[in-house]
Amino acid sequence: MASSQFSLPPSLEASRIAGLPPSAYYIADFISEEEEQKILEKVERAPKARWRQLTHRRLQTWPSDLVKNTLLDGQPLPAWLEEPIISRLLSVPVLPSSSDSSGDEKEKQQQQHIFADSPHGRPNHVLINEYPPNTGIMPHKDGAAYHPVVCTVSLGSSLCLNLYKAKEDGALDSEPVWRILQEPRSLLITTADLYTEYLHGIDPLSADVNMSERTIANWSLLREPSLYQNGENQRGVRVSLTYRDVLKVSKLGSKLGPMFNRRP
Repeated sequence: MASSQFSLPPSLEASRIAGLPPSAYYIADFISEEEEQKILEKVERAPKARWRQLTHRRLQTWPSDLVKNTLLDGQPLPAWLEEPIISRLLSVPVLPSSSDSSGDEKEKQQQQHIFADSPHGRPNHVLINEYPPNTGIMPHKDGAAYHPVVCTVSLGSSLCLNLYKAKEDGALDSEPVWRILQEPRSLLITTADLYTEYLHGIDPLSADVNMSERTIANWSLLREPSLYQNGENQRGVRVSLTYRDVLKVSKLGSKLGPMFNRRP
């Protein structure tokens, strides 16, 4: 039975995806159904100027687009993108505290959340993508503008994320190295080698097929693996919130805010 509440692990290590290069983590119930619906309503009610229409999908960028890999610091993230997601990201330590550590050491360990080493100590940028069925995105890397931690919250529907490894000649195998199923209300974190060395993409399908414990890397961490026992996932409209820390932030944006941050 689906959970309507969120459920955080004692540490990210408890949610690490075994079999992948460290470190990748998956939390099935990162937000509740009520929180999911509230965020989806905010996404849908955003002003039309916030949406960028691509060929087969559309997206929003908060608080603004990057200019030459730089965030122009004029506006904070809106409250509905801050809470509850960012506070929860910062509340879960990467590693469990050691029982034989001193009090000070335990406290320090508990403070080491996934953004502890990023320039701003927290995400400062959110990309919202909407994926209707039969919509995907080509394999790609996120680039050098961001600290190498990507936190993606999925809303609305499940789909498979494919991970690819480029060959020495730069060519890409048609088949992914791994597949990760992202359920509604889940959080997927990728960092380290998975960020720098691998590409990720989504096939433009109406249904994900050939799904099993052998083919889905995070199968043991899924909320409801029984839903996919027939090996298929019929896609609906999936919305993703991708949280990252932009390395370069220019204070120029606060002076030129009306020009560069004119979208409400």
